[in-house]
Amino acid sequence: MSPVRVDAAVDLAYGALIILSIILIATLEFGIGIAFGVGVFSAYVLHVVWKMARFDPEWMTQAVEETVEEAVEESVGETVGKQVEETVEGSVGETVEEAVERQVEETVGETVERTVGETVGKQVEEVQAQVKAVDERIDRRPRAEEVEEIVEESVEDDASE
Repeated sequence: MSPVRVDAAVDLAYGALIILSIILIATLEFGIGIAFGVGVFSAYVLHVVWKMARFDPEWMTQAVEETVEEAVEESVGETVGKQVEETVEGSVGETVEEAVERQVEETVGETVERTVGETVGKQVEEVQAQVKAVDERIDRRPRAEEVEEIVEESVEDDASE
């Protein structure tokens, strides 16, 4: 026979004896039923302790440890989880935000500086070239004095003819 089946049969027998003691208490004298019930109950307690000691001598210690572990894990796990989550969200969020902000400022600053420098440099060169071209055209044109001399010479030439 399997030890599990024997234990189940013994447990059922003890259960039947406890029910019998309840019936005796209700039908016969109160003292006889109580005495029988106390005897059955004490025998059942001895049986349970013997069975637990036979299977695992540290059964009570392990059961209490497991119960306490589960309760502590649930309680501490939730509390620590929330605290860690809040702390990580706060510190990581701030750190990432600062790092991204700094990196973006540096990158954008360098890019804008380079692009603006190149664009402005090209435009300044173009404007200088246009100014030189205008200066050359102005230099090629006759001055007011030269215009007067040319007009006087042509008037003199017309008059002498």
